Amino acid sequence: VQLQASGGGLVQTGESLRLSCSGSGVTLEGFGIGWFRQAPGKEREWVSYRGSRDGIRDYADSVMGRFTISEDVDENTVDLEMKSLKPEDAAIYFCARANGYSTNWRDYNYWGQGTQVTVSS
Repeated sequence: VQLQASGGGLVQTGESLRLSCSGSGVTLEGFGIGWFRQAPGKEREWVSYRGSRDGIRDYADSVMGRFTISEDVDENTVDLEMKSLKPEDAAIYFCARANGYSTNWRDYNYWGQGTQVTVSS
């Protein structure tokens, strides 16, 4: 039972990437899915949340207007579209599942392996 984040890569400043969070043995529908990121030497940072039950879509101020979270129920995935990427967006991105809205990583109980996003200036 795990989540898997994919879609990372190396891009230049201003370019876009689309990350995908998929569930293996765990359903995403009906739960809250959060995206987090962690850069070397920094704390884990909440990026975005989508809740299928509570209908909440929320973003950290640092990504508001550039990132979009969406879900595909049929594919059991939650995607994070990232546009206008900046060097400060570089990090390992993780997705995780929670029972409801939270920006605190401790409230998430299922985590997947992350995917590396690198943004060159």
